[in-house]
Order: sequence, then structure tokens, then C-alpha cells
Amino acid sequence: MSPGRQRIAFGLVFGLAGVAEIARWWNPSTRLEALTGWLAGTNADWLPFLVLIPLLPLLILGGGRSIRPSSTTWWQRWGDLSAGHSSSLQGAWLAAGSIFILAFVVSHQAGKEWSGFPPAYHDEFSYLFQAETYLQGRWWLPSAKQHPERFDQMHVLNEGHFASRYFPGVGFWLAPFVALGNPWLGYHLVQGLAAMLVFWIGRELSTNRTGLLAGVLFALSPGTILFSNLLLAHHPALAGLLLFLWLFLRWMRRGGNWMLFGAGTGLSYAMLCRPMTAAGFALPFGIVFAWWWLTGKESGIRLSTAASTPLKKRTRSAFVLAFPLIAGFVILGISNRSITGSWLKTPYQRYTDIYTPRHRYGFNNVIIGEHRVGPKVLDNYDRWAENLTPKLALKNVRVRLENSLRWTLGIVPISLAGAVCLLTFRQGDRRWRLVWLSIFCLHLVHIPYWFSGIMGWHYVFETAPLWLLIFAEGTNRLQKTWRSEGTRGLIWWWRLVTGMALCVNLVTIVPVWPGRLERGMAELAFSRERYHVFRQQIDELRDGKPAIVFVIPDPADRHLDYVTNPPTLDGPVLVARIHHRMELAEAAAEFPDRMPLVFDAKTREWSRLPETGQKTFP
Repeated sequence: MSPGRQRIAFGLVFGLAGVAEIARWWNPSTRLEALTGWLAGTNADWLPFLVLIPLLPLLILGGGRSIRPSSTTWWQRWGDLSAGHSSSLQGAWLAAGSIFILAFVVSHQAGKEWSGFPPAYHDEFSYLFQAETYLQGRWWLPSAKQHPERFDQMHVLNEGHFASRYFPGVGFWLAPFVALGNPWLGYHLVQGLAAMLVFWIGRELSTNRTGLLAGVLFALSPGTILFSNLLLAHHPALAGLLLFLWLFLRWMRRGGNWMLFGAGTGLSYAMLCRPMTAAGFALPFGIVFAWWWLTGKESGIRLSTAASTPLKKRTRSAFVLAFPLIAGFVILGISNRSITGSWLKTPYQRYTDIYTPRHRYGFNNVIIGEHRVGPKVLDNYDRWAENLTPKLALKNVRVRLENSLRWTLGIVPISLAGAVCLLTFRQGDRRWRLVWLSIFCLHLVHIPYWFSGIMGWHYVFETAPLWLLIFAEGTNRLQKTWRSEGTRGLIWWWRLVTGMALCVNLVTIVPVWPGRLERGMAELAFSRERYHVFRQQIDELRDGKPAIVFVIPDPADRHLDYVTNPPTLDGPVLVARIHHRMELAEAAAEFPDRMPLVFDAKTREWSRLPETGQKTFP
């Protein structure tokens, strides 16, 4: 990369960072926050990196040209090898295994503080419900015989068929770990597998060095660590997508129908977890494959398969790729038919239609949804939705992009590396174009949704490994240039940028910045602690006896819901929802073998039935 292009990339990114930092100090509220709280701000996006700019000329002058272009070490030679060099395979497996262990251990340690605590989000309880249903050998279980509406649970259908609204892939993955009594173990393992696949993908697209850096950064990324401790669909889907990406890229280089079958299997599983995400992620690769299948041409992306391959062989390859996808659609259809009565209507769509019509996909969701409000709509939760307009959609794209960079590694370092890659677009493997297009398409398919996402980015979470691969490739291209020029100072400066990003993400420095991972985990603490205390209080009051807890909900609270039950509705503790105290006597009479307890979610007060006094907990 020429010095001129380096100056353009660095000047653009640091210029924008400087403007953002000046704006932060110009604003009275954020200036006061910086002077009385965190100097670099709660996100610490700009200042830590801007302080490195004065070091740049010093390191360039101090480093001189002390590296001779011909002086290479064993480590550098191994780092320069790619997937096409079988001689580096043993070292690659050692690196992949080390990355797996690192990612697993970091994820496990990050979640250790919350061991034994309930999940944080409604969605997590629904996925656990789904796994417990599958362990019964069923797609669904019957709703309660009397007053089933009292057991309405967030993101769970309760219309005769008691079933999670979500797609079945996550339940398949969770079920064995739920049976073992540790569902989070499954997600820590996925974190390790995903990090290892990132290494193989980087090695396939570029070099061992790119793969190693991307895999390590994935293992240490605050966003991926955080989501590996949430029982959501993202990590299982990500594992399938990364398997698809790795094997499809290998097929493009080497050919082989077994690789296509493996790629299709990974994509099919991801589709069973998050179908819209799987479609967006894979769309550029599907277009390239379809063009080759129908025309025999390469569409600008080099394929190992000769352009003259007969249509019959190309069709066989298409069938091999499509077969796992067809199998996945059949599984999804069976699940749909069992729960909703229709092969095509998903539980997700039926739940939206009945309970949250304003949360529908598409523009003007609130306006359209208001005409479809039925008797069972969750009014307060449903009214949380904002009406999606082009203006809100553009804002959401900006927020999702900004937060995906922030939570993956950092806005400044990824922007720097991304600018380098874009300014050297013709260099390196042309398959990098598909990585960029995959990021674009994943954002594109989520534009017609009103919510920006959990922490501002969960709808595009699966772009995280792609951004880290781009950062690693930008690093690789810069270091190759600087090594050939013998500029030691620039290499060390870039290492300082990377190290600063890791510090901002993983370390709290009072009063400069809060560690991003620590801050993210703290955001989850409130709901986890509330749910944990709720369950502890039940155990105190029931004293080992079977209990039925009637929760009087807080109408103002959209995001804490205490009504969670096993799908069999036969646990030692059942939790039901009731709206008026006058119903309590009748409701309690339906459970003569259980101790009736009442919890007012607004006041957090407990009482027993019959009324023998109240006990209030902090």
C-alpha cells in the first residue's frame, strides 16, 4: 500500500474521530459527564485512539528503517503461508486448537459471576422452554386445561398448543445441555467453535497471520463474549454460518461436492435458527453460485471449477448444496404444521399476529398493526414499537453499524483497517468482495424492522466475525508494506492501536473509561438479579412445599415478566398471571395441592392466601 493511500485512510478516520471528540466536548451535557465521570466517555470511542496520534511521527523517526526486507523469521514465514500450503497444516491445527481453548475459557470466565442466575431476556426463557419441550419428545405440549391465559408467557404461544414462537434450531442445540443442567456450557462451546472457524476462514482468504489475529480477536471481542453468555439464537446461527462460509470458500478454491454439502448443512442449520439472517449472510454467495450453475461463468470471482464444466455436473453440484437446505425446510414445515396447523405459517408469525401486531416486519408497522389488534394483544409491550419510516430506518442502519464496530473491536481500529482494505480493493483474494457484500446484505435485509436491536446491533451480530476478518486483513496488508519498507516504528504504532482497543474493551481505568465488556455485563445484571431474587423469595416462603405464585404485573414495566414455567406445567413451583385481587380466591382453589402465594410486581410485596399478613422484601 502506497504512503499516499495510507495517509488518506488514516487522515479520513482520525479526522472523523477528531470531529466526534470535539463535538463531545462542545456539548454541555457530555462535557459535564466527561469532567465529573468518565473522561473518555462511557463508550470511549475516540479519545484513547486520538492520544496515539502524537506518537506516530516519533515512532516513525525512532523506528527508522532498521528492518531489512530480507530478514524474516520462522514465525513470519509461517504467518505468510495460506490454506494452499499443506506444509503449514500441523501448525494451523495447533493454532486452531489454541484459539478454541482461549475463546471457551474467556467466555466461561466472563459468565462465571452469573452462574446459577436466571437469564436476562424474555427470549432466553422461550428458548429454554423450547429445549425442555424437545426433551419431552414433542414439538408442543397442551395448554393448561383451566384458564390457560394465566400461564401466558412472553414469546410462547398459548392457544391450545403451548410452544415457543421461535425457530427450532436453537432448541435442538440447547436440549442436550439443558438435560445436563448447564445450558450456558453449550454457548461457551459455540464461542470456541466460532473462533476456530474464524481462524480457518482467515487462513483460507489470506494467510495464517490473518486467521490467527482474527480468531484471537474474536475470542477477546466484548460483543461475542457477551452474547456467548446469552441464551439467544445468535451463537448457534453463527456457528452454522461460519461453517457455511469456510467450506464454500474452500469449494471456490478447490472444488469438491462434499464441501458444498457441508456448506449447505451449515447454512441449513443457521436457517433453522435465524432464517432472515441466514438469507442475508449467504445472499452474495448464492448469487455467485447460481450464476456459475446457470451459465458456467465465474462472475468475477475465481472458481476452481473450470468454466467449461458441463451443465449436468453443475446441476449435480447445485443439488448437493441444495439438499441440506431442502431438508431444513422440511423440518421447519413439520414444526410449523404441528404447532400452527399450516406448513407455511410459522409460530413466530402467529405469535406476532395474536400478541404483538405492531411489531410486524416492514414499514408503517404500527399503522398497519393497529388495524389488526385482537383481544389477546399485549398492549403495553405492543405499544413499545415505533412506526418505521425511511428516516427511522436510516437512523437504525447508522446505529447498527456504529454499535457493531464498537462492540466487535472498536470504531476507530476497524474503520482504519476497513479503509485500508477498501483503498487496496484490487489486492489480495477476490473472495474478500463477498465478505463485504455479506455485511451489506445482512444490514439490508434488516432495514424493514423498527427496532435497532439489543445493545443497538443484535440483528446484525453475525457481521462481527466478518469485521474482525477485515481488521486482520487490513493489518496484514499494512504490515507487509511496512516490513518491505523496513519501517519498524509504524508496525509498533499499529500494535499500540490494537492493544488500546483491547484495553478499552476489557479493562476499566478509573476515571478514564469503563471496560466495555464489564459495562455490557452490568447492563444484564439488573434483570438477572431481579429474577434471581424472585425465585429465592419463593423458596423462602414455600419452605419445600409445592407452590402456585400469582403475579400481579406492573403495567409500566415492559421488560420484566416473572411468568415462566416448564412446558409440562408440573414443576414444584408454577407462576401464573392475575390482574385483579378479587380473582385470587377462585384461582387458588384450582390448585388445592399447592401453597398459594401472591407477588405484586409493582410494589414487590408478597402475601400468602388466605391473607395472614404481608412480608415485604428489599
